Amino acid sequence: MTARDTAERHRAATPLELLFDLTFVVAISQVAAQLAHATEGGHPLESLLPFLMVFFAIWWAWMNYTWFASAYATDDVLYRVLTFVQIAGVLVIAGGVREAFESGNFAVITVGYLVMRVGLIALWIRAAIEHPEGRATAVRYAIGVSIVQALWVARLALIEQGTIWTFVVVAILDLAVPIWAERTGSTNWHPHHIAERYQLFTIILLGESVFAATLAVQDSISESGVGVELITIAMLGLVIIFTLWWLYFSEPAGDGLSERRERSFIWGYGHFGIFVSLAAIGSGLEVAVVSVGHHIEAPPTMVAYAIAVPIALFLVLLWALHAPLVDEVVVEPAAIAAATAGILLLPLAAESLGFIVVLSGIAAVLAGLLAFALLRSNARSLSV
Repeated sequence: MTARDTAERHRAATPLELLFDLTFVVAISQVAAQLAHATEGGHPLESLLPFLMVFFAIWWAWMNYTWFASAYATDDVLYRVLTFVQIAGVLVIAGGVREAFESGNFAVITVGYLVMRVGLIALWIRAAIEHPEGRATAVRYAIGVSIVQALWVARLALIEQGTIWTFVVVAILDLAVPIWAERTGSTNWHPHHIAERYQLFTIILLGESVFAATLAVQDSISESGVGVELITIAMLGLVIIFTLWWLYFSEPAGDGLSERRERSFIWGYGHFGIFVSLAAIGSGLEVAVVSVGHHIEAPPTMVAYAIAVPIALFLVLLWALHAPLVDEVVVEPAAIAAATAGILLLPLAAESLGFIVVLSGIAAVLAGLLAFALLRSNARSLSV
């Protein structure tokens, strides 16, 4: 197991990495569905903290393997077996999502982490043995991950698994492991490969939004039939998802990471906000579809904000995380600010104008932002 070349040409995600990503679909769908049910009941804020905690568990599990696989990707039998061990851990994590969300019991998720980290620690130990140049960093990773995992297991012994602050403290320690480990030397992660891996996870989250909305549409059709309102919300949801996809994939993250590797932690960790916002958008779209022909506790304003707030967060973070990486972001901050303000103000008119009008306005603002970005990019190309 030797370090990959950071300048390797045509580096792409492997079929094994794609399989690993797909195992997260179940977990993401469950946590998004739990938030949707809470929003339908009219109490989304009460479920916001459990949503963030459970999604952190999902996201960090994905992060650990993704960055290792970018630095070391020896595709032999042992590597595949240890990856499959981590996949098994992910499936255990998915099995514990509902219990963690509803009762705060992270026992099953912690067991899933333990299974995952058996495979991950074994990979770091193997890297330390077979790659002498990166041994110090690999040993630090193995020690740090082991200690933090022991803390997660120890947390289960606390009454009701302790309080929220114990989760936050151990999570911070978990996030600190890569920062501490790489003080002895950075791993050889590939910038364009990492950018592609994040793009693929973004596609999974967007696809989950489509999947959740589709299931909600099927339920609505079976109960009340096809209606203009239902079709309109479904089409507007597709416009929103497509626009967000286009905006995200317009940013040249790979080139930026290649030129400014020292800023990778900000970009990589900051994506928690982007990923969690995409999951919340899918949840909001599901609630929007369910509200057609069904009685839910949430008023139209709340349903509108369930979509508007995560979209606004996505737009702000899309700019904030790429601005330090690239010489010029695709969408300038003034346009992001104007679009964000408009999206956050539109739900205030949901009671008077109706939810569909507001959702149409949000979709129109996003489409306008994308059109502005394309025109601006075309103008820059012509000037060059």
